[in-house]
Amino acid sequence: MSRKICVVTGSRADFGLLSWLMKEIEADARLQLQVVATGMHLSPEFGLTFKDIEAEGFHIDEKVEMLLSSDTPVGIAKSIGLGTIGIADALARLQPDLVVLLGDRFEAFATAQAALVSRIPVAHLHGGETTEGAVDEAFRHAITKMAHLHFTATEEYRQRVIQLGEDPQRVFNFGAAAMDNLSRITLLDRAALEAALGFQLGKKNLLVTFHPVTLENASAAQQFEALLQVLAELQDCHLIFTKPNADTDGRIIIGMIDAFTAKHQGRAAAFTSLGQLRYLSTMRLVDGVVGNSSSGLIEAPSLHVGTVNIGDRQKGRIKASSVIDCTPDKAAIQSALAQLFSDAFRQSLASVVNPYGSGSVAQKIAHVLATAPLDGILKKPFYTLPHTIPSQHAH
Repeated sequence: MSRKICVVTGSRADFGLLSWLMKEIEADARLQLQVVATGMHLSPEFGLTFKDIEAEGFHIDEKVEMLLSSDTPVGIAKSIGLGTIGIADALARLQPDLVVLLGDRFEAFATAQAALVSRIPVAHLHGGETTEGAVDEAFRHAITKMAHLHFTATEEYRQRVIQLGEDPQRVFNFGAAAMDNLSRITLLDRAALEAALGFQLGKKNLLVTFHPVTLENASAAQQFEALLQVLAELQDCHLIFTKPNADTDGRIIIGMIDAFTAKHQGRAAAFTSLGQLRYLSTMRLVDGVVGNSSSGLIEAPSLHVGTVNIGDRQKGRIKASSVIDCTPDKAAIQSALAQLFSDAFRQSLASVVNPYGSGSVAQKIAHVLATAPLDGILKKPFYTLPHTIPSQHAH
């Protein structure tokens, strides 16, 4: 009997990271792939990206609607509830042996809850990371506690998952899933990319990906406005924007991007979803990645491209020497971009080492999914670290 492995994907971003693992599961005679598409995949506003899943040859077993047309905190909370209900029904029909989740978004959180109550073990990718500026930080660690097999992106993150009480024998560090894209995809050259984008690259180019910082009140517009002011003043520089996910305040930023690109036609273009091939091809050919996306930390160093990482969204994550951190104000962003374009910094990029590994991640994970003993896996003992924490004495 082959093991039924149910991969749940909620956005273009996590599907781009899960697709190689899905192919490995399909190719393994010991495993049977099930696919559940939810969240932004089913939303016209975010490009109906479930079609991307089908275009790669995967059969979607269940589509679970959970995304309300609201990005307010109340709307997101209700989406989590809808997701938990819909995923519970889907899991009851599919009866998987194991559910696979990636990351820290609310779709994954809703799925983990449904699987836990349904007594279906969860395998979680990218646990142990910190994103202090986003509510996703708590979602990620909560999913870790609801999961049973863990695949982390670095050894430090593996140690953090163990610190959360997880059995070291069930926590595997194979590197970041994104590394498989870089090692397996043949990226487009400049002419092919320009044709695919319908946009001409300039003398200098930047890839801009900025997401709302969900734990900072009403600051998304101010932070992004500071960035846009700097970008408007750049000379001889073309800009490629990718639009944010369905986070709180996401629509505010989407509106600001649309207004900016309309004003700077020919020099700036925006895309709802580039897909992995166009996104990584763009990243390789630009002079830098600007914003607060994890891709600037995880993929960009392997392409020897510099990153200007703005604000606290990625605070706490391990970073290569190619990442320039700055605060979300105009002067700091200007200074960081000056460093990015400097000759000394550009020369340093050739020797950058990526802390997130080098590939073959999906193959290793699929082997564990096929061979890990599942009997009794639902009963998790809390693993206590060998050292003791000093006791707190009352004053």
